[in-house]
Amino acid sequence: MDSTANGAREQQHVEERCAAAIRALTGEPELRFRGGRLHRGHTRLAIHAPHLHPGAGDDLGSFRGAADGLALRVRHSDAELHRMLRPTEPIPRLVLDMLEQFRVEALAPEHLPGIVTNLRHRHVAWSRQFHHSGLTETARGLLLYTVAQVCRARVTGQPVVEETRDVIEHTRAALATRMGGSLAGLRRHRHDQHSYAEHARTIADLVGEMLRGADEGGAGAPHRNGSRAGLPLIDDEDDASVPTPSAETGHSRAFTAGEGYRVFTTAHDREQATSSLVRPELLTQYRRQLDRSIAAQGLNLVWLARALEALFSEPAVNGWDGAQEEGRLDGRRLAQLVASPAERRLFRTERTKLVTDCLVTFLVDCSGSMKQHAESVAVLVDVFAHALERIGGTSEILGFTTGAWNGGRAMRDWRRAGRPPHPGRLNERRHLILKGAETSWHRARHNIAALLKTDLYREGADGEAVTWACDRARKQPQNNRFLVVVSDGSPMDSATNLTNDEHYLDQHLTQVVRHEERAGATRIHGLGVGLDLSAHYGRSHALDLSEGVSNGVLAEVVGMLSGGRRR
Repeated sequence: MDSTANGAREQQHVEERCAAAIRALTGEPELRFRGGRLHRGHTRLAIHAPHLHPGAGDDLGSFRGAADGLALRVRHSDAELHRMLRPTEPIPRLVLDMLEQFRVEALAPEHLPGIVTNLRHRHVAWSRQFHHSGLTETARGLLLYTVAQVCRARVTGQPVVEETRDVIEHTRAALATRMGGSLAGLRRHRHDQHSYAEHARTIADLVGEMLRGADEGGAGAPHRNGSRAGLPLIDDEDDASVPTPSAETGHSRAFTAGEGYRVFTTAHDREQATSSLVRPELLTQYRRQLDRSIAAQGLNLVWLARALEALFSEPAVNGWDGAQEEGRLDGRRLAQLVASPAERRLFRTERTKLVTDCLVTFLVDCSGSMKQHAESVAVLVDVFAHALERIGGTSEILGFTTGAWNGGRAMRDWRRAGRPPHPGRLNERRHLILKGAETSWHRARHNIAALLKTDLYREGADGEAVTWACDRARKQPQNNRFLVVVSDGSPMDSATNLTNDEHYLDQHLTQVVRHEERAGATRIHGLGVGLDLSAHYGRSHALDLSEGVSNGVLAEVVGMLSGGRRR
């Protein structure tokens, strides 16, 4: 692996560690970095304070400081209120963004001095970068830098950066006469965002007025479409959240008219193990490809196994330890007490071991649109099955698709029958078994790799697949059963939609999920690949697999399962 790849992997590790720190401080499990930007689930958080964007040349302390600053921003700042109060002009907006960040940093918990140290480290590093870039040599750059130094010092009670104290002294004195009252207000109202913003807005407008009309040829000035030494002005499009698309659903007249879900014919339906569909040589080739992909992602299987063990395992009695000095009296050792009155080892204690009593079924949507995610999904389910086996858990990996496009033989039979209206599901259902509950991961590993054979991917009826997976789970002895449906959209079968209506399969899926949830035997989760599946699943989570499977993605799935854990 070349140095570029190593650098990318190291950067990913840093971001994962920082994201973990942010989640710990905020208590929000969906926060993570993607593309260097903080996201809540699939929504990018618009946080523009310039010193919160360390670069590749910064040390780990800077990244930790920026992470702590982001955590405090999420925890203590009302994003909607800040958006309402932001000025429309670029420079005042930048200043208000900085001042709001300084406010939340002043609220760092006193019992966590490491956070204060990290924040200070990042501020000093950013200040030095700004100064050494030469921006403090221009009037505009010096004014912005001085405002940042003076305001942060006043709000947090920490001194300005010593290295540039003399550089800013003259500008600092000039500012004191014009914004002294507002500076005092910042410190006084740091616990009240709205009151604080009134003073911050006054300072921001004053700075904008001082710089308005200044003509320095752009030297040292931050620009709307770029940045200078960490003073970015983000475009307006970054202010808006970027939500995950949602699965569409609606009312099906055909579903109601036909008194529920129907299937025109089951004559061509199949339930097949993937070993019967893919040549052994090709399965071996796919398995090698899958192993290379897992290795390239640097996934931490040991961590995943421990996380799943903490989630699913419970202590169970596994015999007794005798000859103990405390515990329950062991009647078999009373005779020893008579022979040796000083003997104290007359007790016994229960011996326990961790037992994992769970079944996790992954049901993979093998429709055509999932082809682009095939390798990432294969990595995800394979790694989870491997980790579950390590801790004594049980897993199934199933898939669902159709045997043909556009109805196949079922459509032919319907035409021969005179094309009766509302025929119901009109295609050849194909359910795939990649790993059964009784099969070990080691024996099933080649079959799991069949997910890479994308010519198996056609169309699908999700509702029937969910029923099938739940029926299989009910036959297993585990008390805790989880079904994770991995899909990138609503059910889709062109022949069924054309002969019924476009929401026929949607409504059936929603009905099936509600029925199974009421039955209570299996907890169902919809894991949307780039899509919000909450229209169909009461428990859902949107997952971004555009950059493959990372340890952060594994943590998201563990977090999703923890929300459905049952004891």
